[in-house]
Amino acid sequence: MRIGFFGGTGPAGTALAARLASVGYDAVIGSRSKYRAMETRDRLVEKWPELAPRLTYGDNAAAADCDVIVIATPWDAAATTAQENAKALEGKIVVSMANALVRVGHEFQPLVPPRGSVAAHVQAAVPRCRVVAAFHHLPATELGHLGQPIDSDVLICGDDPAAVVAISELVGKIPGCRPLDAGELSNATAIEAFTAVLLQLNVRYKTRVAPKLTGIKGDPRENKLAGKATAATSKPVTSPP
Repeated sequence: MRIGFFGGTGPAGTALAARLASVGYDAVIGSRSKYRAMETRDRLVEKWPELAPRLTYGDNAAAADCDVIVIATPWDAAATTAQENAKALEGKIVVSMANALVRVGHEFQPLVPPRGSVAAHVQAAVPRCRVVAAFHHLPATELGHLGQPIDSDVLICGDDPAAVVAISELVGKIPGCRPLDAGELSNATAIEAFTAVLLQLNVRYKTRVAPKLTGIKGDPRENKLAGKATAATSKPVTSPP
């Protein structure tokens, strides 16, 4: 599986690309400028030479040519960037990890994008894609500490069950991360907004927090997710009416 990153030169995109490359995925760092993407890739390889065979770079069109695409742009550019590459994204899994937030004084506050969430806005912009919301709450700094586990749950939601399962399997490869199926894409509204709470806790307690939910026994991928994947196998991606 090749994973392309729109906005792969920002802190979150760079850290996630490096982390996934470190666990065996081929990652393409994309950007509006392929030269900026090249500089980011070179910095990562200089720090971790073992990533060189797995990390490449290009513009956003090169990232769109991958099997799975992660949108790591600022939230207000996510839908536009996806729409600019809509033809190349048809039928593919597109992961939205952006959070619509604003800082007012010392407080972080969530914004309500068109259609209620960034992920839903992306899905409306590229209706023939399989949009999944994930990775919203992973701290970029810890994500970029390769070799160290991240003690965090990753809430994943989407309307295509097989796409949710595919991203859950990807998340499960990151040491310390546990994927949790958080329902349909409409739940992205709450997931994205909750990031404001986590950031506020970071400021107040001078730390970097990540969510960890209690009461879920065993590996969630072995029950509900597996059943959903079986039911959704070969589900076609169709145009809206």
